[in-house]
This record gives sequence, structure tokens and C-alpha cells, in this order.
Amino acid sequence: MDIATFIGLVVGLGGLAGGFLLEGAHLSSLWGHTAFIIVFGGTIGATIVSYTMEELKKVPFFLKVVFSEKKIDYFTVMETLVETADKARREGLLSLESQLGEIDNEFLSRGLQLVIDGTDPELTRSMLEMEIEAHEKSQKVGVDIFMTAGGFAPTMGIIGTVMGLIHVLSNIAEPDKLAGAIAVAFLATLYGVASANVMWIPFGTKIKVKSGREILLMELVLEGILSIQAGENPRVIREKLMTFLPADAREKGAEQERARMEM
Repeated sequence: MDIATFIGLVVGLGGLAGGFLLEGAHLSSLWGHTAFIIVFGGTIGATIVSYTMEELKKVPFFLKVVFSEKKIDYFTVMETLVETADKARREGLLSLESQLGEIDNEFLSRGLQLVIDGTDPELTRSMLEMEIEAHEKSQKVGVDIFMTAGGFAPTMGIIGTVMGLIHVLSNIAEPDKLAGAIAVAFLATLYGVASANVMWIPFGTKIKVKSGREILLMELVLEGILSIQAGENPRVIREKLMTFLPADAREKGAEQERARMEM
């Protein structure tokens, strides 16, 4: 479970509701079923129109990405690559086949299989880069869907407000009901702007951030595999791959390297 997503939603929605309550208002006045239907129904409908059913079928998966936490251990993957490079230099590339079953990173396993099979280095690079690009495009669909919803939501809010005002003006003969009706009409604008900036756009941004971390790991693996295939020194490979690590993982690696030097 991604705690940051839940905390963000609670703080965002809580801040809006809390500020409203501090003005002496009541939360019940923020509910309007017609505005809700217009804004969320219109936003979802317009988003559906914008994409194919094949892409829309992936929405549950992307929501899972937003609300679930997938730990990425860059340092452990780097250590696996360095150990693999050391084994390849000592025992040969074919010796790595017995190690494939122990690797739980599918991209790394497939890359090593290409190396073991004697694939040309340029072809290996090309195939793995194509896989990275395909993964990036797949994740971008999720980003685009939620960003699109975030773009439609405020507009649907305005449409809902205009529709509400039309209804208000059509009943102008009852002035004592005007204030309440106008307030209800503006709920649609509130729902549109709030949903876009607390839900849809942040959801898209979250997928983009998580996708970026996965792409970085895949690029680290790609560089490590090509270095193993080229027969580079494991120490050189370690130094090269350290440049891919985020600051916290790099510090962890530096500490372990210092500990190794002191032994």
C-alpha cells in the first residue's frame, strides 16, 4: 500500500473540508448529487471517448499502481550484476545459465539469457532498449488517461455550473430560493476543480514518478548486461552502475564499499 497516496488524499480533502468548516459552514452544504453526476459522469464519459477500449481496460491496473507500493532495490540489483560479472569472468558466460533461476528480475533474466545465447552485443542492446521503450509507452497510457481526466474535470464543472444557473434563472420568479440555488450551481465548479487537482492530475503524476523509477532500474540493468557481455572488470562495472543509483542507494553502496575496504 502506498502510504503517501492515502496521506495526500486525506490531507488534500481534509484541508479543503477543514477550511470550509472554519468559515462556520456545514459539510452537508458541500453535497449535491446532480453536480456530482454531471462532473464525474461528464469527466469519465469524455475520457472514455478519448481512448480505445484496449487502453481503458488497463485503468484498474493503473489505479493499483497509484495505491500500491512496489519497492525498488537498486543496490541489490547492482550487486547481482557485479557478482554475475565476476562469475562470468572466472567461469565463462555459459556458467551463468545455472544462475538464471535464482534471479527474480525478469528483465535482468531475459538480458542474461541473450548474453548466454551469444547474441550480438548491438542486437542485445537494441532488443533491451525496445523493451524499455515498450514499458515506458505502456506506463505513459496511464499517465495520459488521468491527465486527460484532470483536464476535462474543471470544464465539466463549469458546464455544470452554467446548467445550474440556467435552472436558477428559469425560476427567477421565486427570489427567496435564488441564493440557495446559486450556491448549489457552483458546487459543480468546486467538484470539477477539486477532483482535477486532488485526484486525477496527482494520480497521473504518481504513475509517471513510479514509471520513471522502473525505467531507471531497467537502464541500470541494460548497462550492466552490456558490460558483462563485453567482459569488463567487475570493479569498473560497479563504479559505472553506481552513477545510476539514487542518492540514498548510492550512499548505501559507498558505505558497504568502505566496509569492504576496511576488512
